[in-house]
Amino acid sequence: MDATPRASAVAGRGLVGNADQGGKRQVTIISREIWDDLRAELGPRVAPAMRRANLLVSGMALADTRGRVLRVGGVRLRVYGETRPCEQMDRAVPGLRRAMESGWRGGVFGEVLDDGEIAVGDAVRWEEDGPAA
Repeated sequence: MDATPRASAVAGRGLVGNADQGGKRQVTIISREIWDDLRAELGPRVAPAMRRANLLVSGMALADTRGRVLRVGGVRLRVYGETRPCEQMDRAVPGLRRAMESGWRGGVFGEVLDDGEIAVGDAVRWEEDGPAA
């Protein structure tokens, strides 16, 4: 995964240049706070890029948010579920998969609802049209 300061989102497709286009897994999102916890547990080698997620957000609890809509800048993203960690996590850092298995610590996946740009530093907030977390 290569970090980038901005990405173009296409409604119903995902992020331009991303392998996952269409379907319900158009974008994956992880929490900075969870990754800070994982680093404390497993050591400084645990970097967000190891999760191979599209977005790293701060200040947003992602657990149990299925059906909610997250706004990142001007782009809305509907959360469809928990991103389950796979065996690739242990190839990156032994024990990482197990550390992410509970409490939605692997992040969430969802679909892009709006065309637009997402950039580092964009405001992130929950929209009101979804079940409470």
